[in-house]
Amino acid sequence: MAVDAGGIASAVGEELESGLRGEVVWPGDHSYDTARAVFNGMIDRRPLAVIRPVDAAEVVRCITFARRHDLPLSVRGGGHSVAGNAVRDGALMLDLSAMKTLRVDPATRTVRAEPGLTLGEFDRATQAYGLATTLGVVSTTGIAGLTLGGGLGWLNGRYGLACDNLTSAEVATADGRLLRASAQENEDLFWSIRGGGGNFGVVTSLEYQLHPVDLVLAGGLSYPLSMAPRVLRFYDDFAKAAPDELSTAASFGRTPAGEPTVSIVVCYCGPIDEGEQLLRPLRKFQSPVDDGIQPMPYTMLQSARDEAFPSGRHHNWKSGWLCEVTDGAIDTLMQFLPQMPSSASSIGLQQLHGAASRVAPSATAFPHRAEQYDFLILSQWSEATDSDRNLQWTRALFEAMVPHLEASVYVNNLGDEGQGRVQAAYGENYPRLAAVKRAYDPDNLFRANQNIDPSTDMASGQQ
Repeated sequence: MAVDAGGIASAVGEELESGLRGEVVWPGDHSYDTARAVFNGMIDRRPLAVIRPVDAAEVVRCITFARRHDLPLSVRGGGHSVAGNAVRDGALMLDLSAMKTLRVDPATRTVRAEPGLTLGEFDRATQAYGLATTLGVVSTTGIAGLTLGGGLGWLNGRYGLACDNLTSAEVATADGRLLRASAQENEDLFWSIRGGGGNFGVVTSLEYQLHPVDLVLAGGLSYPLSMAPRVLRFYDDFAKAAPDELSTAASFGRTPAGEPTVSIVVCYCGPIDEGEQLLRPLRKFQSPVDDGIQPMPYTMLQSARDEAFPSGRHHNWKSGWLCEVTDGAIDTLMQFLPQMPSSASSIGLQQLHGAASRVAPSATAFPHRAEQYDFLILSQWSEATDSDRNLQWTRALFEAMVPHLEASVYVNNLGDEGQGRVQAAYGENYPRLAAVKRAYDPDNLFRANQNIDPSTDMASGQQ
């Protein structure tokens, strides 16, 4: 054990390590810098220690230890949050990456999975049985944080969000209990973790409903930027008329040669021949520069964008819900796209529709139930010296787009943007979430997140 001058006393450190099968990484250890790193290279924080528990019992022990010694705590699943909430200066960092057990029950089409798993690991295991459930769109993302914030992915039209397919979870709470949350047990906790993030405890296992998914008809169509207005107008009409089996996204980016482009990506999870017929008008509307739509394994689609998002780049995201692709919104995008500073950046409109949109806003903590697009400015760049111009461009574009966006935002895309935006992410469900927070974490131990303040008044939503 190596503890720096600002760390905890040696005896306390020995107490933490004693009998713990998981690893503890201290400042000064050779692996410390690797252990504290997260996806977003802009995050450079120094935790008091990084703890890697191997099971739920060790998670409970670490929570109890933090409370006993009045130490701040952060929790890492996949470490993909752009805000970098998984790591905090001077906090114990509870890294769940060693917890990767997964058990599929093909008879009941369910799976129980631990929170250290990534989407890719989960998908490969369930696809061995021809099964899947909605998760995100980059396979290196962790399943836990994604699901707790909602979980928008390629199957959302037919099967709902990731949180809609969560049938139960095991949660380690601030007072050291290990609770099962489901529709029959601790129902308020179960409601809250389906969209309320990690505010209520550490989720140590998740059970999902699975669905038959084998080959999907998927891929992208790319066009030069000059065609974007026509393409986006046609796309918006086409997407709004799409059946549940078809989920779509539009995006802006640059080719490897630096040319701005607009793309449409689709995933049809029904019979391939029906999908070919359904997509024919989209594919024939204009002549794309590239047409990559083809039958493919679902895992191939899920990992298709991985190379575009390597860990360690600098990231700044701005997001909001877009209900209408108006001429004003298109004009704004056309104005800013040629000025995009980094060829690695992109702007996406991911469709939420179908089954995901038909759930009542109060049925789960995720409130954004409407036919709409998750509008995301995903700025990323490699060199710290380029930060100022990338940050300025991102802020300016977002401010110009605000008149076209809803006031709400998808919590999984939210950076460090203040409490007003946090409340916008939880919407009308915020007061009820605050009440559940008071019941399970009244001292706000779990505050290294898009935080729900337990002091919020239930009736007004004010703190």
